[in-house]
Amino acid sequence: MNPDALATLHHHLLNSLENPPQETRRLFHGRGRRWPGLEQLTVDWMQGVVLVSLFKAPANDELQALKALLMAVIESRTWHASGAHTLLLQHRYLPDSTTEWLVGEHIDEWTLTEGGLRYLVDFGKKQNSGLFLDMRYGRDWVRENAQGKRVLNLFAYTCGFSVAAIEGGAESVVNLDMSRAALSRGRDNHRLNGHDLRKVSFLGHELFKSWGKVKSTGPYDLVIIDPPSFQKGSFLLTKDYQRVLRKLPELLTDNGTVLACMNDPAMGADFLIEGVPREAPSLRFVLRLENPPEFADAEPEGGLKALVFKNSL
Repeated sequence: MNPDALATLHHHLLNSLENPPQETRRLFHGRGRRWPGLEQLTVDWMQGVVLVSLFKAPANDELQALKALLMAVIESRTWHASGAHTLLLQHRYLPDSTTEWLVGEHIDEWTLTEGGLRYLVDFGKKQNSGLFLDMRYGRDWVRENAQGKRVLNLFAYTCGFSVAAIEGGAESVVNLDMSRAALSRGRDNHRLNGHDLRKVSFLGHELFKSWGKVKSTGPYDLVIIDPPSFQKGSFLLTKDYQRVLRKLPELLTDNGTVLACMNDPAMGADFLIEGVPREAPSLRFVLRLENPPEFADAEPEGGLKALVFKNSL
């Protein structure tokens, strides 16, 4: 983060806050590698809360320069006119992802909106706040394609896809994630949107030990797979994704659809385009969803990959 890079960030933030988004959006995506010197920094607009995240430890002088820049933004007319009231600096490179409140009172929970839907997030407790903003178009697609369908949401986390599916008229959704705390937050998200929880199931299990439970509530018209790239002791993308794909023929209806996602910058879409039909020959590639424009990446294959496959039995 040299002076030129910080000047770029300062200019970008003030421009973004001149007309802040009505809903939650990323304001600055340094990880898209389009801004030299800022590759390890992102800024998110959380509707009054501005979250700055650092993904690599900066030198001490760089950190102090960044904080000085952020304090200058806080003191600007643009900041006060934007409606922003809280600015957080999260050190994602630390084991506990330490979060500093640079301005504003501590907030344990905060409600965001996206596409008119509401989601609860946490600040300062976990590495991730509870909603992955780059998956916005994925949630939109599910909402538009869920009418009357039985949905299986694997690696459900806080159930963003499930919320979108029920809002889109899904008959039922089964959410599976090994984190019961994340699923509890998913239940909160459904309640927040006034959804009928009788249509939603929450399975707090490790996937590879729970195929019987998953299969017993199938078959499904739509299966969503959005795993972590790496989860210690439970999932390694390059090895375990194939194990999930091999189970798809047992889980899908004859005309079922799969939304397969991956967010490893080192892996291109071919990993799925070639790997899905190899492991599940009845599935054919249909389309790749675009990513939101605020997540533009210098490398087309560097960002999120969300691909749709159709069963052709």
